[in-house]
Amino acid sequence: MSADQLPTFLDLPARSTQPRKAGITHILDKGSTTADIQAILTSAAGYIDIWKFGFGISYVDPTVTAKIALLKTTGIKTCPGGTLLEIAWLRGRTEAFFEFAAERGFDCVEVSDGATHMPSRDKLALIERANALGFEVLSEIGSKDPTKQLSSAEWVNQLKTDARAGARWIVIEGRESGTVGLYDEYGKVRNDILHAITRSMFADKLVFEAPQRAQQAFLIREFGPEVNLGNILPGDVISLETLRLGLRADTLELLADADSEGPHLVRA
Repeated sequence: MSADQLPTFLDLPARSTQPRKAGITHILDKGSTTADIQAILTSAAGYIDIWKFGFGISYVDPTVTAKIALLKTTGIKTCPGGTLLEIAWLRGRTEAFFEFAAERGFDCVEVSDGATHMPSRDKLALIERANALGFEVLSEIGSKDPTKQLSSAEWVNQLKTDARAGARWIVIEGRESGTVGLYDEYGKVRNDILHAITRSMFADKLVFEAPQRAQQAFLIREFGPEVNLGNILPGDVISLETLRLGLRADTLELLADADSEGPHLVRA
């Protein structure tokens, strides 16, 4: 075996490869340099599916076009942060935003309403418009405001309406802190919400924002290595893959199940 060839002496859980329809890893980039990205791609490109330039970073980074081109060479899709589109909506500049996203070379856009009081009809119209322009749409549901708690029925209703409007992925809010949306103020999963949304007919579209290791491990143990996870920091990609494959104490039991059919999302 050559020095750069991965070993094969363990029976590991099955993992899909790019382009994935399940088990995606969605990155939250909070300001990586081009050198940072190149270094991560050297060892982890095959484990990354969507790279989000968080917040409004892509608006102020003069090198974002070159970074997008670099990521494209490895098959990784790119996305601006949903907050940028929300700000454009507040200012009546959504068409200018879509032109910007196309010019920079983004494959995806995130449509969210967690930072503003965007009416549902406007959010759905943005999903439909982004689809018509050829973007892959990630629609985020849940609020960034920790005092705004949605009921299980409200989560499921948002999931259904956004999916039917054309969202390819439904991102479940957790923010970069992992203490809002799906999680309580201590970072614990709100099980009533989790159980409700994973019984939806659109459960295969879910991407769980899970910035904390304990959250990643919990969701992998619950749904298996092919669960879709988001808001992963670039430096955590390799460690997340070890969680997915049972190569870390938190998910060691996955190795015992590697030869059998693992757990799946519960369907209605």
